[in-house]
Amino acid sequence: MKNVTGARCTLCGKNFPAEPETTVCPECGGILDIEYDYDYIKKQLAEKPLASREERTMWRYMEFLPVIGIGKRPRLRVGCSPLYKAEALGKILGIRDLWIKDDGQNPTASLKDRASAMAVVKAEEAGKDTIACSSTGNAASSLAGNAAAAGLHACIFVPARAPKGKVAQLMMFGAKVFLVDGSYEDTFRISAEAIDRWGWYNRNAAINPYLMEGKKTVSLEIAEQLGFQMPDYVAVSVGDGCTIGGVYKGFKDLFCAGLIPKIPRIISVQASGCCPINTAAAAGTMDWVPQEENTLADSIAVGVPRNPVKALRAIHDSHGITVNVSDDEILAAMRLLGASSGVFAEPAGAAATAGVKKAVETGLIEKNSSVVTIVTGNGLKDTANAIRSAGEPVHIRPEMDDLEKYL
Repeated sequence: MKNVTGARCTLCGKNFPAEPETTVCPECGGILDIEYDYDYIKKQLAEKPLASREERTMWRYMEFLPVIGIGKRPRLRVGCSPLYKAEALGKILGIRDLWIKDDGQNPTASLKDRASAMAVVKAEEAGKDTIACSSTGNAASSLAGNAAAAGLHACIFVPARAPKGKVAQLMMFGAKVFLVDGSYEDTFRISAEAIDRWGWYNRNAAINPYLMEGKKTVSLEIAEQLGFQMPDYVAVSVGDGCTIGGVYKGFKDLFCAGLIPKIPRIISVQASGCCPINTAAAAGTMDWVPQEENTLADSIAVGVPRNPVKALRAIHDSHGITVNVSDDEILAAMRLLGASSGVFAEPAGAAATAGVKKAVETGLIEKNSSVVTIVTGNGLKDTANAIRSAGEPVHIRPEMDDLEKYL
């Protein structure tokens, strides 16, 4: 990989070769960060500009990705999700320019497909035929789907509280699924022990640095879709910390390659009932404290985040802001997204929009700002909370009198 210079530890700063199975620092156990040769990337992009490429998946950005190739096995169409100009919603929120990046349009209906597509490629490079992970739901279903498309086996560990829609996806994709009676921390621990014992490829995004490289493609797309003119803010819901780290990394890579004039400020949105990363960021410290997982937004219900370092640095280095939103505010944002823009988001997917609304109302961001809010997952993944948000439909008899009564 001529574009990759190595993998640097986020804690001790030591650099190591970027190998498929190198996931944590051999010296101190810290999480690694993949580093690139930006001069090489600039040269490659000059020879083959992005605008000239026919590829319409995340793999159109190969110069920014740590892969030898994407293999010859069948692939799902991951990436190139739509970016909508949300004029009606922008007027409601009082924002000059508002865009919605709908990553619920990915094959298994979440942004996590970007990470899982990368995991499949790196597993193949490592010569593995089985991939495993722990997940609150979306990472699990995305891994199961992408592994199935590549002909690989998947072993999935999810908390027993996971929504049935997500578990149904797992089963349909043929994965071996284990529902764990415990917290996300319990689920992560047993998955890690199983991976070590049976030698499976580790798809846990908080440990494997390559997964963030897949997630960062959402930022590469946002930049290209906006003609490389950056918004003031990009809002993202935060759980383990990997997604926000990836969002920042994508913009940083583009800035270092000279493709964008600035890095947008990141709005880190967490649920009020589970916000260890935002709590630490607001206090100006890297020392986070575990919290209870008390929120209906299961995808970001992570009381013990595994990637806090990259998340906190993303907030700090982008001069970002933190916003905590209640479950009621998340449910309201689900309705608002659907009714004003036609985008159906699961609770965690709508949390970023809830955060933008609250940030405007509390004066954290200016009303004339330009903002991109990332919808990380589709609402069909959690229909119970969708109905809780929107309410039940009106029941009538097949009689015009009944219809007139309610109209």
